[in-house]
Amino acid sequence: MPARNQSVRILYIDDEENNLQAFKASFRRQYEIYTANSAAEGLKILQNVDLHVIIADQKMPKTTGVEFFKSIAETYPDPIRILLTGYTDIDALADAINHGDIYRYIQKPWNDLELHNSIKNAYDAYRAKVDLRNKVAELEKTNNELNRFIYSISHELRAPLVSVIGIVNLVKMEGLYDSSGEYWGLIETCSNKLDYYIQKTLQYYKNNKNNTDASEVDFTKMISELVEVYSYADKDTQFTIHVDQEIPFLGDVFRIEVILGNLISNAIKYQKVTELNKKVNIEVNVKPDLAHISISDNGMGILNEHLEKIFTQFFKSKVHHGSGLGLFIVKEALNKIDGRISVSSDLDKGTTFKITIPNIK
Repeated sequence: MPARNQSVRILYIDDEENNLQAFKASFRRQYEIYTANSAAEGLKILQNVDLHVIIADQKMPKTTGVEFFKSIAETYPDPIRILLTGYTDIDALADAINHGDIYRYIQKPWNDLELHNSIKNAYDAYRAKVDLRNKVAELEKTNNELNRFIYSISHELRAPLVSVIGIVNLVKMEGLYDSSGEYWGLIETCSNKLDYYIQKTLQYYKNNKNNTDASEVDFTKMISELVEVYSYADKDTQFTIHVDQEIPFLGDVFRIEVILGNLISNAIKYQKVTELNKKVNIEVNVKPDLAHISISDNGMGILNEHLEKIFTQFFKSKVHHGSGLGLFIVKEALNKIDGRISVSSDLDKGTTFKITIPNIK
């Protein structure tokens, strides 16, 4: 039972009643103290009281102090743990410290000033831990709200933008595209670029969501549709597609489409302007555990010093002009589904991306 209603709540566990009484006598005016003469009794108190600091004697029958701290580490991670020991058990202490089960150990008989300072420091550590968790929760909430706001704005912006693109297409159909010099071309270029950025933003938001869906994936159908979508404005690039899928594959369809769509888009976008024979080769080999996918092009390639940075958010080289989000989104999407990616590149021969995606069973 509590001696006084103080702010710092301490549980002291010791099988020696004299030690419990001595502790109460020394600290009852400074802290709210609970005592227990066994680990089992201490656990009952812990289940009913929001404690800040737990002090336990090491040498107790049935359950030692170290064993007790280990048993509550996951269920009650917040209270700071101090071990009292009347003898030197180096192995037990080292094991407890290495596993993070105790904050500090003090030898018995304790010195009141040393123990008082240890309790103060332990409470400061408790407050720091709780404050950090609260700040992280606040940041996560703010980040989620910001993401939702960005998604909402991007979604609303895309509606009028699609209308502008539709008008440009009508102008083309009526043969008026070249009637005003370069103006319609500039409108189309700017609209497509803005649409590209908005779509990347929407992809980023959707990919950030933690939920994953497992659906059957038909790689032949998916890749054919993606190639048709992304090569619509570029008929010069020739695609070679080989899919070896004789068994069902289950995966997150949305994220796999995002991954392949970004890589196919980049393979088209970063072709050499002077290349007369633009090629992209896509190979898929579906195994019981993994799908192995390779996407190769004969484009402008990537400098060796940039290969480590291309998956970084907003990274742009002087040669590759984009949003700096595409490959970052690819990497994040793969992380969400436990996939892997590697890249090799040659400035003369082009770039190859290889990815593996687990088959969810």
